[in-house]
Amino acid sequence: MDNLLTNKQKEFLGSGWAFPVTFFVGNHQLSITRYENNIKDSIDVIMETNFGERPMNPQFGSGLQQFFFQEMNETLKSEIKDVIMSSLLLNEPRINVQNVVVEYTDMMNGLVEVSIDYVYNQTNTRHNYVYPFYLKEGTNLTK
Repeated sequence: MDNLLTNKQKEFLGSGWAFPVTFFVGNHQLSITRYENNIKDSIDVIMETNFGERPMNPQFGSGLQQFFFQEMNETLKSEIKDVIMSSLLLNEPRINVQNVVVEYTDMMNGLVEVSIDYVYNQTNTRHNYVYPFYLKEGTNLTK
């Protein structure tokens, strides 16, 4: 009974197709995410989508791909932070972003970790999301 009540209270968080789209083998049904996982999947899609990839909504996404192969400095950190904060503000109305921290965790491989602290608008529940982003993605160059 408590579980049903908890799920009923979480309905505002929503549900939708899992990303990437998958089907269950046994019954051929579509995989669905609910509640907190649905918001996490939504943030994943926003972070991985470049501007213009959705023809009916060209401003959807974060456009992080524009930062590939850029010099890793403090200016780049603040640009990434600004882009993420504005894209989540525009594209994910169920959360309120409290803080975004951008860290260079592996300079040689171009790994940038983005930590996002956010609160669900209707419950004031705090959550944290970490997104790994590679600035040198797709290169096999060695020095």
